[in-house]
Amino acid sequence: MDFGHRIRMTTAERALPGREEEMPVAARHYLLNAPLQPPFPQGLESALFGMGCFWGAEKKFWQATGVFTTAVGYAAGYTPNATYREVCTGMTGHAEVVQVVFDPVQTSYDQMLQLFWENHDPSQGMRQGNDAGTQYRSGIYCFSEGQMRAALASRNAYQVELQQAGHGTITTEILAAPDFCYAEDYHQQYLAKNPGGYCGLGGTGVSCLVGVSSTSALRD
Repeated sequence: MDFGHRIRMTTAERALPGREEEMPVAARHYLLNAPLQPPFPQGLESALFGMGCFWGAEKKFWQATGVFTTAVGYAAGYTPNATYREVCTGMTGHAEVVQVVFDPVQTSYDQMLQLFWENHDPSQGMRQGNDAGTQYRSGIYCFSEGQMRAALASRNAYQVELQQAGHGTITTEILAAPDFCYAEDYHQQYLAKNPGGYCGLGGTGVSCLVGVSSTSALRD
């Protein structure tokens, strides 16, 4: 099968039309029993990451200290309220992403970035392991100028570590947070509901130091 079209980004003009209706999801997280959708309690912060297969990415974050809730979905594309089937065609422009809501008293955005960098290979372009396609690209989508500064600083620092270990250039896109649309309910917390489920997510084995940017930089 020719996967060439799936590893090349589509355009807004060519993208599938989508729909107005949002994807219905469960009210609460399967494991954490926290709400999947806002509003969230005051004082919490959000982060949005693309790391390849969103099943494994979500598991990494729901296991982390200080994380209030997680959800998977699609972002940085063109098709409104895209379905998984549509995203898999490569004709929506979306990346598979995990939305993370965390308590900055218990953890930090730097620690979220550490989990992000260490648990996938950010140098693979439009793929992650055996999963090939634009939906599997690496991405950090920032909700504030502070997050943007921290993300860029962490990328620059981690690039040095990767090169010293013999890895290539980071291809992660770092953008202001785009619209996030929830994936189908069966994808939410998939590896908790299906413990034997496949996910090709894997890191490089190269450590990323926590605190590559100052905590104060996260406050606008």
